[in-house]
Amino acid sequence: MAVPTPIAPGAARTAAPGRRSGGVHGPIWVPYAFCAPFLLLFCTFVLVPAVYGVWISLHDFDFLLPSRPFVGLQNYADLFDPEGVYSEPFWNSLRNTLFFTVVSVPFLVALPLLIAIMLNRAFPGRTFFRAVFFAPFVLGVAVIGLMWRYLLDTSFGTINSVLGRLGLPDDTPWLTDQPYAWISLVGVTIWWTIGFNSVIYLAGLAGVPNEQYEAASLDGAGAWAKFRWITLPSIRNVLIFVVITTVLASANMFGQSYLITNGGPGQSTETAIMMITNVGLSQYKMGAAAAMSYILALFLALISIVNFWLMREKK
Repeated sequence: MAVPTPIAPGAARTAAPGRRSGGVHGPIWVPYAFCAPFLLLFCTFVLVPAVYGVWISLHDFDFLLPSRPFVGLQNYADLFDPEGVYSEPFWNSLRNTLFFTVVSVPFLVALPLLIAIMLNRAFPGRTFFRAVFFAPFVLGVAVIGLMWRYLLDTSFGTINSVLGRLGLPDDTPWLTDQPYAWISLVGVTIWWTIGFNSVIYLAGLAGVPNEQYEAASLDGAGAWAKFRWITLPSIRNVLIFVVITTVLASANMFGQSYLITNGGPGQSTETAIMMITNVGLSQYKMGAAAAMSYILALFLALISIVNFWLMREKK
């Protein structure tokens, strides 16, 4: 009987003749090849425009002027100068954006979670109700804006017509007076986007083992205790994702305000994105608009950092 030949130490790591050189799973360039399409798209549509935007913000970039001189940080300084042309309108739009974000985000975080908890239970028609809640989100902002603009119209809108038939005031200025304009924008946004967050929560709840709830029931835990000590800790990462994305989406609100109230009454519902779009594309002052956009981006980055810090895992 033949005795197997002992393998010398290190011999197993010697590459066989004709074998591909590189990592364990193939050539070393393979991972970079898979990442190349994403890196190409990222550089083309994110990195290069971001760098070019910084360059624009440092110049008196006006589409109507042949020359675009370098002005340094003057566009940024003008926004902090009370006598600047765009200073007061810009900070007013930021206040409007902050107000909309503060009012809408709690509803867009809490209500979808409640809906997801209810839809996560087994009952007849569960799939149908999931589709019903998510259905508005598939509609574009143009469809949502025009539809609700007619529904909320003071003179011939369906909302006031229904209120009149119920014996309630039928002349509520939903789009032309405050606080009704903000109530309309917040309500429409919640109705439109609540289904998306609900689906995200449902995906997180699907990963919570039922055994934990059963064990808690045996220990005498009630519904609130289960929610506080099982549900919330289990979907913590999902909750962070929902909070961050909802804050960023609310702070970038544009279509609803532009199509439903057109920034009115006055400029009371004009958001920062509306202001930036108006200055850059209507008044052709791209340098000032770029400076506004980077100040807004800085605020959003700070808010995201604060959210991560507040919701960090604590031992």
